[in-house]
Amino acid sequence: MDSNTFNNGVKVIELDSDTYENRNGYDPTFLEKEVPRPSIPDALIDDIVKLKNSNNEELKYTNFSVVMSKSRGLAFYTAVNIDGSKLETLERNNDAWYYDPRIEKEFQYGPELYFNNDLDRGHLVRRLDPVWGANFKEANEDTFHFSNCSPQHKNLNQRTWLGLEDHILRNAEVHDLKVNVFTGPVFNENDLIYRGKYLVPSEFWKVVTIIKNDGSMSSTAYLQTQKQLIVDLKFVFGEYKTYQVKITKIESLTRLDFGNLRDFDPISKNKSLPIKIINDENDIIL
Repeated sequence: MDSNTFNNGVKVIELDSDTYENRNGYDPTFLEKEVPRPSIPDALIDDIVKLKNSNNEELKYTNFSVVMSKSRGLAFYTAVNIDGSKLETLERNNDAWYYDPRIEKEFQYGPELYFNNDLDRGHLVRRLDPVWGANFKEANEDTFHFSNCSPQHKNLNQRTWLGLEDHILRNAEVHDLKVNVFTGPVFNENDLIYRGKYLVPSEFWKVVTIIKNDGSMSSTAYLQTQKQLIVDLKFVFGEYKTYQVKITKIESLTRLDFGNLRDFDPISKNKSLPIKIINDENDIIL
């Protein structure tokens, strides 16, 4: 295990590859109906990061998985299973972050990106989402990998984004629902180039799948923007906007394929609601 502390006080650790041998990863059969991970199109195949000495692309962690982009040094997407009946509460005690030794370090945006600015290492898989089951403490630590974070303006990360995630998690707890959540950045060609090498996404998405109490499946999609927060990394405190959109909208933005989840999208079934601004949890259509 290697460890370094950067001048912003963040401790950076790289564990041995064998540490991850028993990680279970995202389970597509977690719900009563199978929900495979999103498919990446052939045009982007060469941009997928493969594990060292392997043709496998899936970075498995405890109760979640990540697939990385070479060109962006960030995740194409993350996939997590949440079991609301088994969630544990853990305080955030430290701020140590991990490189994943199973892939090359050059494909993981590291601490240099986040130094001396208002960018957060925004968790894609929320820290508490996979914290359930026998290995819940391990799951908590696993969320602190650079593979699981993306640069987000601190006000987006701490206000708008967490508001949506809290709603999802709170419902999982209250109703003992099992929840699958896919999350990722939107990669645009005109994303801001920061410090000469880092492309900073301005939008993030989520696709949430649940089995409702009546046994039916519901898949909903959300888009959040920080475009008004980023102007050459001189931050403008604009309006924070969260939208519920069609899953097909996320597919067109990301080029990912979510399979038949679009058939269970309540927004898609209502042609009068192609997009909906989310002001609070009561605006969400499940």
